[in-house]
Formats: sequence, C-alpha cells, structure tokens
Amino acid sequence: MSSLNINQTTPVLNIVGETMTSSALTGKLEADVEIKASPEQFHEMFAHKPHHVHHTCYDKIQGCDLHEGEWGKVGTIVHWSYVHDGKAKKAKEVVEAVDPDKNLVTFRVIEGDLMEEYKSFVITIQVSPKSEGSGSVVHWTLEYEKLHGGIEHPETLLQFVQDVSKDIDGHLTQAS
Repeated sequence: MSSLNINQTTPVLNIVGETMTSSALTGKLEADVEIKASPEQFHEMFAHKPHHVHHTCYDKIQGCDLHEGEWGKVGTIVHWSYVHDGKAKKAKEVVEAVDPDKNLVTFRVIEGDLMEEYKSFVITIQVSPKSEGSGSVVHWTLEYEKLHGGIEHPETLLQFVQDVSKDIDGHLTQAS
C-alpha cells in the first residue's frame, strides 16, 4: 500500500460517508498538499491554464482540451486525458465555480470513465497561503455518489491529484 506522505507533508485524508443523504453511496475525500508556489500561481494553472497542466506531469495527464466556452469561466466544458491506475482515461468536466479571491475552482464530471462507477463526481481545488512561512496549501475535495455499494472510495484518485499537485509545484518553482 502506498503512503499518503508527500515530501515530508502528510495530507489530511477524510472519508465521510452518509453526509448528504442517508445512503452509504455518498462520500467525500479531502487532502492537503503543501507546495512552494504561491496560491495564485497554482490556482492559475487549473482556473485559466488547465491545457498547460500536461506539460508539468505528462506521465499522469496527457492533455486538457477546451470543448465549449472560455478558459477560466463558469460553464466552460473541458475534456481531460489522463492515466490513472495504469490505464488511459478520459473525463469531460464542466467548470462550476471559479473564485480568484479564494483561489478556488470546482469541476463537475459529466462524462467519461468516472461516470462508469459514480452517479456524480465533483472536484474542488482551493489554494491558501501557508499560515507560517512561504508557500501554500492545496486543499483537494472529491465529492461523489457511487452507482452501487461494490464501488470503492476513490482513494487512488485522491493520491493521483496529490501527485499532480507536487508535479505542478515543481514546474512552477523550477526557475526560483
């Protein structure tokens, strides 16, 4: 089993079932990742430049294409190509929220591989300055409803987004 430690940081992992409905099919996973980049730099990558993310971690994300709308705008639809658990996957997502003041962006998956196991899947990324020193904390929230009880909680996907965070951070801070 892989560790959730990333470069001396311990992400917070919470699996909260039965929070929105009385069904154990609903869950929420959260993780915090400490990075060196500023909140604004990291937020910019997902809010306005998701099509650049693959340059930072091509082994994980092969691309993000604009399907409909405009980068950085609510209602925009993007199409991700990525490798998760050793398999090439796709996801079409609609941007539900972009808040530059809170360095927050929310994506709702509307098509793709995740929809084979989940009725709904929402990913929220919020970046805050560290309370002490320089750098930031990336807070990932995965909220989902599984199609049935035989589906696992997406813990490997939570690890995946944490790894992507570190790759993006390395890219953003390499010139520093």
